[in-house]
Amino acid sequence: MPQLTILYDGACPLCLREVRFLRGRDPQGDQLAFVDIDAVDYIAADYGGIDYRTAMARIHAITADGSVLRDVEVFAHAYGLVGLGWLYAPSRWPLLAPLVAGAYELWARARLRLTGRPDLEQLCQLRAERCDSGRCRS
Repeated sequence: MPQLTILYDGACPLCLREVRFLRGRDPQGDQLAFVDIDAVDYIAADYGGIDYRTAMARIHAITADGSVLRDVEVFAHAYGLVGLGWLYAPSRWPLLAPLVAGAYELWARARLRLTGRPDLEQLCQLRAERCDSGRCRS
C-alpha cells in the first residue's frame, strides 16, 4: 500500500506535469499513488469523503493511516517520500510557513483560470450533468 494517495485534477496540465515528475521519482509506486478526481469513476467515499468540489478547489492527499492532508502539506509529504523533502522543508519554518500558505492560497484560487479551465462552478455543473446522465460510477 502506498504511503500517500494524492488526489489530482487529471485535466490540469500543470497538475499532470507534477504527477509525472513525482511518479518518476517513485518508479516502484510503493510510496505514492495518484487518483484523478476529474475521472468519471472518482467517488468521494473511497477517498476520505473528499467530494469533487472540495478536491478541485485545493490539493488533498490521504496517508496510509487514513489521515487527510491538504495544501502545501501534501507537497511537503510527497517530496519527503521521494527523497526531496529538503525542497519543502522551508515551508515548515515558522517565519516562512504563513507566506508559503498564502502563496498556495493564491495559486489554488487562480489555478483553473491560469490553466485555461472553466471556473469551479462550471466544472461542478459539468460534473453533475455527466453524473446525471449516468456516466459516473456511483
